[in-house]
Amino acid sequence: MPRKTLWLFLFILSACSEKPLDAPPPPAWVRDVPSDWAAEQKARRQAKAEHIKEFSESYDRFSDFAVSETDGVPYLFLKLLPELAPEFWGDKSNFLSVIGLYIDDRRPNYPLARGIGITAFTRKDLYGDIDYASFTCGGCHIGRVRLDDGSYDYLDGGVNTQHNTVLFRRKVIQTLNKIYAGETDKEQQKQLVITAVRKALDKVQQRDKHYFYKNYAYKDRKFDADYEAKQIALFRERINTAVPVFVDKIEQVYSGWEVLTDKLYSGIKQDVMIGFGGMEDALSFNAVNAYNNLKSKWYTRLFARLPLPSEPGMTDIMAVWEQDKRNPVWNQEQDDLINGGGQWNGHIPLLIYKNIAAQQTLGFDNIDIRVSDHSDRLLDKLPASVYPFDVDLALARKGQKLFAEHCAACHQPNNGKVYRDIGTHMGRARIANRLITFGAQGSFTDACGPDTVTVDIDGQHSKPCAKYKGVSLLDKKKFTMASSDRHDGYNALPLIGIWAQAPYLHNGSVPTIYQLLVPGERPAAFIKGRLDYDKQWLGFSWDPKVASRGDKDEGYLYKPASDPAIGHAGHDKDIRLGDKTFKLDWTHDKEGAMAIIEYMKTI
Repeated sequence: MPRKTLWLFLFILSACSEKPLDAPPPPAWVRDVPSDWAAEQKARRQAKAEHIKEFSESYDRFSDFAVSETDGVPYLFLKLLPELAPEFWGDKSNFLSVIGLYIDDRRPNYPLARGIGITAFTRKDLYGDIDYASFTCGGCHIGRVRLDDGSYDYLDGGVNTQHNTVLFRRKVIQTLNKIYAGETDKEQQKQLVITAVRKALDKVQQRDKHYFYKNYAYKDRKFDADYEAKQIALFRERINTAVPVFVDKIEQVYSGWEVLTDKLYSGIKQDVMIGFGGMEDALSFNAVNAYNNLKSKWYTRLFARLPLPSEPGMTDIMAVWEQDKRNPVWNQEQDDLINGGGQWNGHIPLLIYKNIAAQQTLGFDNIDIRVSDHSDRLLDKLPASVYPFDVDLALARKGQKLFAEHCAACHQPNNGKVYRDIGTHMGRARIANRLITFGAQGSFTDACGPDTVTVDIDGQHSKPCAKYKGVSLLDKKKFTMASSDRHDGYNALPLIGIWAQAPYLHNGSVPTIYQLLVPGERPAAFIKGRLDYDKQWLGFSWDPKVASRGDKDEGYLYKPASDPAIGHAGHDKDIRLGDKTFKLDWTHDKEGAMAIIEYMKTI
């Protein structure tokens, strides 16, 4: 058979098969080492700034806007938390610092930390409802690194390594339990909370007429003393329903989280119930919500536990820049997606649905699709943040050759190959069983179907889920979340901006690239969530014996040796693909490892 005919036959066979063939990887991608690193830094920073300016509306939605217009934490209740229980919340300048959210000095007048959005920014009738707050996309995906002078470089599209959504829920529960003071009757508990909230509201209203909104303005919307007074009055009218509804939901979700923890993380339950900063269990709260919904129905005993994943799925939050280098493409017949990954195992191939999944994971019944649509537009070609420190360019050029030989074939853009024998814990790749996949497909298309959802974007009507790369998504529900059979393993993601994505492996169990390449030196425990940087080994400061330049308690002790779900096995043995062996263990060539590290600073 002629070579051209053979390849066409294999291509068609791969497109028709539910489980794609492991085709040879496309040609390697390697970025050249620049000749002037300072000039390269300047050019890349400028390119990123220009992109954000071009997509400024999308950036606002991504960074600051609530993911639901009708659901979340009642905003005034959120702001009263440090008044209700100061012992559980941070300092007065930023009470959300305890869950890893920070004041972004690029917008000093914002009324809350980076990562919290308020429904007032988008609600059509500004005075038609109380304000709700929720975590924004930027809460997880705008990170920081501390520079040599103590200032911060902001990593738009990167990872907030300190953000902890589980800890937020836990601290709210602790606050409620303080208010309950041992009372077990549900109705009495609600009245105690309402009374406590009213007293706190009276206190702050007398003290500061700008307590809640800090006289903030967004475009033509001014959240001044008049707006604040109207919101307080409306909140007082609705406090008897709004607060109990939120309390019921957060208690239900956190108790459901305990059910999932008992099932999947019993060996490290205490740590998981507190949460890990910069991490998530990707399907956890969706599964918890499904469990709680079924629990209320008459057939609960038979079906209640079915939606829960059968494997642990704890992962590091991912950087989301340059999504075009992760996206899949259509096959020739335009009836199957090939290549491209996305998440760690690529089970949600399309960016719009990855964004929707992130919104739904927060547990809202109604989400604002415009946030996902704008994020899609922003992130597709958002440049990665450039390494902000010096680089040994001569050493990097040596590393470039080694990288091209041993790393680039797998970690090239748009490589959809699934690697099943890399030695990494497979839980994350196996959490989406058939039932979860089927349920997610329905949930995604209900939220954003190809012919049912139209949003207004920059004055234009848009159907964000109608097409992908020019091809209609009608009758293509299976591409909202692909069959678990096709993703029983991990993608080798492109390494653009890899310096900022530490720690490494899907579960954040290896603090630096050096320890990834020299597996015998991976620590059983290390500090995670610091903002100082290890320039030698390429990763955030991790050694418990080295003091942080930030707060004395910055970061937390992460213990990969404590449980296989967060263990650091994998990517630690040389592998053979086809007729070539790729070196993954550089124990006997540490000079080569250091050269690769120097090169990785430049990509």
